[in-house]
Amino acid sequence: MSLSYQINLKILLSSLLILFLGGAIAIWQARNSVDKELNASASLTEHLITCGLSQTIADRTTWLNCFSSLKETRHLTIELMTPSGQAFGIGNKHKVNDLVESPPFWFINLIGNKQATIEKLIATASGDQFSLRIRANPIDEIQEVWEESLAFFCTILLLTLLTFSSVYFAIHKTLASIRIIVDTLQQIETGNYQQQLPEFNTTEYNSIAKAVNHMTGKLHQTQLENRALVKHSMEILETERKQLAQELHDELGQSLTAIKMMAVIANQKKDQIAEISASIANSCDGLINIVRSIMHRLHPLVLTELGLKAAIEDLLNHWASKNPEIKFRFRCDDEVDTLGQKLSIQIFRVVQECLTNIFRHAEAQECSVTLAMVETPEHQVRLTVTDNGKGCDINKLTKGFGILGMKERVHSLGGNLSIQSTLNNGVQVNAVIPIVVN
Repeated sequence: MSLSYQINLKILLSSLLILFLGGAIAIWQARNSVDKELNASASLTEHLITCGLSQTIADRTTWLNCFSSLKETRHLTIELMTPSGQAFGIGNKHKVNDLVESPPFWFINLIGNKQATIEKLIATASGDQFSLRIRANPIDEIQEVWEESLAFFCTILLLTLLTFSSVYFAIHKTLASIRIIVDTLQQIETGNYQQQLPEFNTTEYNSIAKAVNHMTGKLHQTQLENRALVKHSMEILETERKQLAQELHDELGQSLTAIKMMAVIANQKKDQIAEISASIANSCDGLINIVRSIMHRLHPLVLTELGLKAAIEDLLNHWASKNPEIKFRFRCDDEVDTLGQKLSIQIFRVVQECLTNIFRHAEAQECSVTLAMVETPEHQVRLTVTDNGKGCDINKLTKGFGILGMKERVHSLGGNLSIQSTLNNGVQVNAVIPIVVN
């Protein structure tokens, strides 16, 4: 059921309820009003006649002349019966069927068509007696009530139509805006983050449009960054493969060829077996170092064998040996070695990228790495890497592929990575990663 249909149906039911209640109240008030009006008119007329005429007219002839000279009274029939049976009357003589514009019979029956009748014996000053009969016909009052009720119902009907029209146009405009928003969201769902909502005249819809446009802008920017990061990662992967292939060809290939040649020579010159064996052993030692170097680049074995703390210490010692001018500080909780392999390797890679950036760009004299376990408000591991280098503009810093790579690693674990830096005040990298407790 559509929103427009629901609203129009509720307005219709509300209008019908108002119409029913208003009609019931109007008919109830009309019945009371008609009864009071008829009784009041009849009583007033009877009082005026009996108190006015009977005290001033002395004989029957004068009474009859004064009574006959009365003009027609509204919805009243006045009759005077003489003792001889002669009747004199004035007032409305028409019947309901004789009215040109009479109310419908159903309405008359609802109001009630009962006439108010008053009969009273009066006497003149000379002692003559008459019978005065006053009957109040309700048809005139019912006619007035019918006209008022008709105006009331027409007003309610007109207001209902106006309400329907106003609601229809308002709902039509609202639904048109909603359709635009839904269509745009469907386009965004397909990955078209360049789709933008137009500006609406309604403040609420305009706020939604601004929020959605801001969201799509961020999504589009993130999409571009992810594409660039994927492209850069693929380039790095191909570069690593090329370097590994070159090393395998240059180092391993040459060493294996040399070992093979020495084995052939040793078979031919048995008197040089000891010297050739020593050369083969030296070549094997070189091969072992090459293989370890390649394996360390692919995956740090110390991380698997000794844990995250030892792996980071080994990494810091490696960089310290290459850069003795930098002073390193490392603080780490022993509990970090209980972290899973997935979490440990990602933290290790983040520290590795931070150190690479420091050695390439920071020109720092000090570097500090802190890794701590936190249990409040939830189980987390917090990594902080700081240096006292030259710092940089944070807006330019966040555009590098290394920073994007670190953020993606941390975000993939459900964590958050933030970077703080100002010129000549170094850089601080903070990562907070939740720990899933089974």
